[in-house]
Amino acid sequence: MTDTFLVLALAVIAALFAAIGQAGGAGYVAVLAVGGQAPDAIRPAALLLTLLVAGIGVLHFHRLKLLVWRDVWPFALLGVPGAVAGGMIALPAAAYRLAVALLMLAAAAQMLRTARGAASHDADALAAAPLVPAILGGGVIGVMAGITGIGGGIFVMPLVLTLRWATARRAAALAQVNNLCTAAAGFVGVGVGAAALPAALPGWALAAAAGGAAGAWIGARHLPAAALRLLLALILLASAAKLLLG
Repeated sequence: MTDTFLVLALAVIAALFAAIGQAGGAGYVAVLAVGGQAPDAIRPAALLLTLLVAGIGVLHFHRLKLLVWRDVWPFALLGVPGAVAGGMIALPAAAYRLAVALLMLAAAAQMLRTARGAASHDADALAAAPLVPAILGGGVIGVMAGITGIGGGIFVMPLVLTLRWATARRAAALAQVNNLCTAAAGFVGVGVGAAALPAALPGWALAAAAGGAAGAWIGARHLPAAALRLLLALILLASAAKLLLG
């Protein structure tokens, strides 16, 4: 994969994920892994790109008054320290590729489940998620986010929608805040392990920021069609297959 194609792929991934309330962590990991980057470079890079795009998304949702503090803090309570702990865990390259591929398959399955129209669940959505399940779920998601470099929002959003813990737009806002928190905490954990940042990261960041801003502008105003979720699921499935097959 050439440097130019890698930059373009990161921009497209950021735009697609941001349009559905995600920061693109799974996509960045997939693109960088398929592009031949080493795990010790992928994790910090993916976490920083996720942090950047999540920040853009949170700003958009905040401006539209879609952020609800009661939605956010239960998932962050154990999610943030869990992401720090996960970031300190460095898996061998083969184990890392397997773990990321399996999480991508799980994320793709969740994306497919919500592709038929998350907004149809809004009428039955609860005013707030049950406290204890949200806290425990946030902790598990935080650890996974730190280990892999994938923001936790990609797991939080399908969980919240499936269990009808929030409306679709509140779930998207929650996912971006969770991405922001777990990516920042995970990077702290990775930093403790003295991970080196790739020299090409500034260019990757500019591409992701441009794509993320475009996607967030669209996604914060209306939920995309089911076709977009199906497309992202296919991207994740193809990336997982590439990682598993080598």
